[in-house]
Amino acid sequence: MKPSARTIRRQALLALCVLGVLGAAACASAPPQPPAVPGAPPVARALAPGVYMLPGTGGSADEANLGRIGNAGFIVGETGVVAIDTGTSYAHGRAILAAIRAVTDKPVKLALVTHTRPEFLFGGKAFQDAGIPVRMHSRTARLMAARCENCLKQLRQVVGEAPLAGTAMYKPDQQFDEPHAVEGIGRSVRVLYFGHASGPGDIAVFDEASGTLFAGGLLDAGRVPDIQDGDLAAWKKALAALRGLRVEQVVPGHGSASPAVLIDTVEGYLVALERKMRGLVASGTSLLEVPDAGELPAYEHWDQYDLIHRRNASIAFLRFEREMLFK
Repeated sequence: MKPSARTIRRQALLALCVLGVLGAAACASAPPQPPAVPGAPPVARALAPGVYMLPGTGGSADEANLGRIGNAGFIVGETGVVAIDTGTSYAHGRAILAAIRAVTDKPVKLALVTHTRPEFLFGGKAFQDAGIPVRMHSRTARLMAARCENCLKQLRQVVGEAPLAGTAMYKPDQQFDEPHAVEGIGRSVRVLYFGHASGPGDIAVFDEASGTLFAGGLLDAGRVPDIQDGDLAAWKKALAALRGLRVEQVVPGHGSASPAVLIDTVEGYLVALERKMRGLVASGTSLLEVPDAGELPAYEHWDQYDLIHRRNASIAFLRFEREMLFK
């Protein structure tokens, strides 16, 4: 069978990356580790002493991957553990806890939810039932309450009822508005908040000893970032703030653990998207033309390009068009 034009372009882009012809923004896509096996119990991958990642599968949620497409992780301190994100479902939350217990018998003191996406928050009830408080930003809690009943209904339609047994909406045990240090685990871990950036209450978690950043919705690796809840200008300011930290490695919301250059890679996409969409607005392009006119070939090999990038293009176009009209 003759390969499609899209396949040929992707192969060409990968070849250019290998030869060093394209820049880092276009080439940071091939994962250094294999993704999680769909449906398999999560297994902790050590990234640094006391720092672990539980990889998601990537892609879109479906019956095969049980919706477990996003990453989770945990940090082990002298006296306890903080979990970062709770998984897609009640069963996934329990599986994450089992993966933590396979590594350490220290108590899990806290679960942090980084942002409002089903694959990061719907395991929260499993943590609460185990006596572990779930903490999230107050704006994340409000967004979850406003729309996640519908998110859960949609998730049941694509994943199925059985994998989501016991999964339910819940309220966080703890809410916050400001950046702060995690207490009670005997390790210096900071919760970072830069205002409404990739989402209204999106946070990152930084382990100072190892320089590991759990980036939540701020960074994805080899996957198109979703701008529908984002403020592009503020998002770029947040990324600039991350550069001021001693980041050695990043656990993104989706994709493989990556070096700190991932910050530049994601910003490169956001800048390219804005430049392209502002150009289309200025040239009088119609919204109907945007999905095709707004292609960014340097990024088409990224996960979810066909779905998320096309949606990003339309969202950004409408925002910039409105901005021009109301100047």
